[in-house]
Amino acid sequence: MIERRIFVAGEWRATGDIHQVRSPSSGEVVARAHRARPSDVEDAINNAARAFELTRVMPTWERTAILGKIAEGMARRRDELVRILALEAGKPVTAGRAEVDRAIFTLGVAAEEARRLGGELLSLDWAPWGAGRVGIVRRFPIGPIAAIVPFNFPLNLAVHKIAPAIAAGNTMVLKPATQTPSCTAIIAELAQQAGLPDGALNVIPASVETAAPLVRDDRLKRLTFTGSAAVGWDLKARAGRKRVCLELGGNAAAIVLEDADIERASARITVGGYSYAGQSCISVQRVIVHRAAYDRFLDAFVAKVKALKVGDPLDESTDVGPMITEADAARVSEWMKEAEAGGARILTGGARKGAVLEPSVVAGVRPEMKLSCQEVFGPVVAVTACGSLDEALEIVNGSDFGLQAGVFTRHAPSAWKAFQRLDVGGVMIDDIPGFRIDHMPYGGVKQSGLGREGPKYAIEEMTELKIMGWHLDNPLT
Repeated sequence: MIERRIFVAGEWRATGDIHQVRSPSSGEVVARAHRARPSDVEDAINNAARAFELTRVMPTWERTAILGKIAEGMARRRDELVRILALEAGKPVTAGRAEVDRAIFTLGVAAEEARRLGGELLSLDWAPWGAGRVGIVRRFPIGPIAAIVPFNFPLNLAVHKIAPAIAAGNTMVLKPATQTPSCTAIIAELAQQAGLPDGALNVIPASVETAAPLVRDDRLKRLTFTGSAAVGWDLKARAGRKRVCLELGGNAAAIVLEDADIERASARITVGGYSYAGQSCISVQRVIVHRAAYDRFLDAFVAKVKALKVGDPLDESTDVGPMITEADAARVSEWMKEAEAGGARILTGGARKGAVLEPSVVAGVRPEMKLSCQEVFGPVVAVTACGSLDEALEIVNGSDFGLQAGVFTRHAPSAWKAFQRLDVGGVMIDDIPGFRIDHMPYGGVKQSGLGREGPKYAIEEMTELKIMGWHLDNPLT
């Protein structure tokens, strides 16, 4: 039994408020996590503000060295982290290894971007009254940042907030998901061992009520949140003057045109729809297939989905493990039954045992059905036929969400048209909407969010431009 304490001002604190973390697969208690008290949250914010006086002047070499040491420590503890992801998040070990490797990569990218945090020399003599003057423009860290991370990628999504903050010279108070507290605790251990000043990173598992100051306290200059749309937009409404970045949900679509490589499309969509039981914001939820390719696609796709192995996330051969809770699996199962009652057809899957839901394909799903218009966040893919690219684009854009989309085509004009017209934050050509490399800008439009992640782009939002005007005729000594 692992005990996880909160981490405030460089100290590991026991609070007495214990949350038992249960495995989604077995139901067994796998960790005991202390939860912060209101006084701990206040202390974390105070110490983040105090530590900022150190981090804001920390030289580049020191920030990059800290990030590098965290990455090295993460690599040493890779197997431990993979096991934690399987036990706490129900993530198959193959997917867990990919997440750890991505987190290490993200730390490396952040270190590289820290080196690029320079500025520019701006000529001010564009007008007569600017003669003899230059400006030096630089980015400076904004201050303490609040971060809230979800259960589905508890390591890499935390790193996507922590690493840019360190790179920019900011401090952070981070609240992990209740179900998955251990990965962020290990990041805090590694950061402390790497020499990050006490108070620069505080990790406080807490109830929603106790964590409320992270949203409303003006000492925190930015709130970065990854989670559901309903929660995210409510947080923004309560965040006051602070900057807000929201990485929210979606019902990501893949378009398959008649000229597509059907074998490739069906294989990639099988990966994109069912990895980690579909519990990703950019999992393939909707597939819009040209009628000329519809039957061929379904035959290939259903066969691949039927071949997926459902089982224990600690088993190397498992493709699909449990959902995070039995209640979530029951909700998705109910949505499928509603779609079936409305005329849709379940071509494979549909059965549920506890938190485990069979990988499912549902055909004939109409746009108004929950499987299409809401975020499923489970191992279900809805397939719909269309008559043209224009119709497919209209179907995709009819959603309230707009995170990423995929377009399977070998026709360059079709690819470009989709890029121009799709109302999403990213368009992946000849690939699934779930494709992501961690240095690219990532984020959505409409209900899917506000702002962008990826270390370079997060650093821009964690810094403030400042100009120093310099009159060269009056030299400094």
